[in-house]
Amino acid sequence: MSWLLAAARVCAPLALVACATPPHPLEGRIYDARSAAFVGRAALLDEAAATPYVLLGERHDNAGHHRLQREIVEGMLARGARPALAFEQFDREHQAALARAQAAPGRDAESVAAAGKLDRDAWRWPDYAPLVTLALEHGLPIVAANLSRAEARAIVRDPARSGLAAPDAPVRAALERDIVEGHCGQRPERLEGMVEAQRARDAALARALAAHPAAVLITGSGHARRDRGVPLYLPAAARVLSVAFVEVDDEQRAPQDYAGVASYDYAWFTARAARKDPCAGLRLR
Repeated sequence: MSWLLAAARVCAPLALVACATPPHPLEGRIYDARSAAFVGRAALLDEAAATPYVLLGERHDNAGHHRLQREIVEGMLARGARPALAFEQFDREHQAALARAQAAPGRDAESVAAAGKLDRDAWRWPDYAPLVTLALEHGLPIVAANLSRAEARAIVRDPARSGLAAPDAPVRAALERDIVEGHCGQRPERLEGMVEAQRARDAALARALAAHPAAVLITGSGHARRDRGVPLYLPAAARVLSVAFVEVDDEQRAPQDYAGVASYDYAWFTARAARKDPCAGLRLR
């Protein structure tokens, strides 16, 4: 008997009473894609603390992902690691102001966010504030890691401005698919430029990490991918650990059901955040 059928039989006699939905079998579990096995938190934290560059790939609007990012950094600190904390959410042009704010008397997360010109609405600042506070409490450098919007727009208009060597065909094709999907199935007019801007962001994030002997990157899960994200632009000898927080889907019951899981070292499965579908009615059929 399947667990769904069993749950239905238990709930049926209690039709007038609220019946809890059984949890998703993957929620809260950590999957090591390299060994194709589930592991405990301690195993992930031990490896993260011993790895110079740790990428923590989130869904930006999932508050649970940010809580887990803080939990991982706390676990690394408890194990003796002292990484810089690099943020996609801060543009690199504001690094000097960010450093001054970190050194100022009476510093706090709010003053750091103001100095770094963080877009509080776009980035849901309350979700990131505890990470900034953690860095301040432990004296960890806070790094503005992202390409500025002006730089990205210039590359979209003129892809050659990225200064990057041409990508391998599979990388280009994958990034094109990502961008088309992000535009609700519509192929944008400046697709080539958007691909180069995405690659330039990954390269900028990688340079921000490489400027420190050890760093944790707070970023979107796409940037954390080993096959087409930040790891491609780090030095070949750099030791990197890529962790993605993956929202569970009721129709997908095994790790292998999730596209892209193999492009991370760990997939930490979480509940889904409530959100509207921005592409409702717009996707190509």
